[in-house]
Amino acid sequence: MTITITAFEKSPDGGKGLARDTRVRWALEEVGQPYDVRLVSFKALKEPAHLVLHPFGQIPTYEDGGLALFETGAIVFHIATHYPGLLPVDGNARARAITWIFAAINTVEPPILDLGNARMLEADKPWSAERLPMVMDRVRDRLGQLSRHMGSSEWLEKDFSAGDLMMASVLLRARGSGLLDEYPNLAAYVARGEARPAYQRAFAAQWAVNKR
Repeated sequence: MTITITAFEKSPDGGKGLARDTRVRWALEEVGQPYDVRLVSFKALKEPAHLVLHPFGQIPTYEDGGLALFETGAIVFHIATHYPGLLPVDGNARARAITWIFAAINTVEPPILDLGNARMLEADKPWSAERLPMVMDRVRDRLGQLSRHMGSSEWLEKDFSAGDLMMASVLLRARGSGLLDEYPNLAAYVARGEARPAYQRAFAAQWAVNKR
C-alpha cells in the first residue's frame, strides 16, 4: 500500500514550506518513497474521522497499511529508521543524528514558536511591547548556541541526516523575524537544506496545492 499523509487544503503560510507536512514530504522524498496526500480543511481537522488519526486535530498524519502515526518528529523518525538515506549506518553516528531530531523540536523550536505567537497573536496585548524583546532574546540564545556549535560545518554531523532535515525546517520559521540572518552560518545551513533536490520536490508539491 502507498503511504498516505495529510496536509492542509489551504496552508496558513500560503504554501511557503512552514506547514509541518513539508517535513514529512521532504523525508519521504529523501528516501525515495512514493506517497499520496489527503488534503483536509480546518473544519475536517476537528471531525471524528481525523481525530481518530490525530487526537489533537492537527496535520500531518501518516498512514501505511495498518500503521497510523501523528506528530511530525515521530513520523520523520519512523521514516528515517525504516528506509535508508536519512540516518548513518554507524551506531554512534546514528544515535547523534537521532539526538538532533529531538533537539530541533524540543530545544530550538519552542522559543521560535513562542516568538511567532508573540508577533501574530499577542501584538494587541498591552504587555506585548515589553514581552517581545525578551522572547526575541530567548530565540537569539538558542540560535547563538547552535551557531557556535556548527561553526563552519556543512551539517550538524559529518553527513546530512534526519537531524538536519528537522533542524533546517525549524530554523526556517525564524527567517521571517530577521533573526536567522544575524547568524550567517545558520542562514547558509538552511539554504543548503533548501537546495537539496528532495526539499525542492517537497516544497513544489506543497506550493502547487496552495496556488491552485
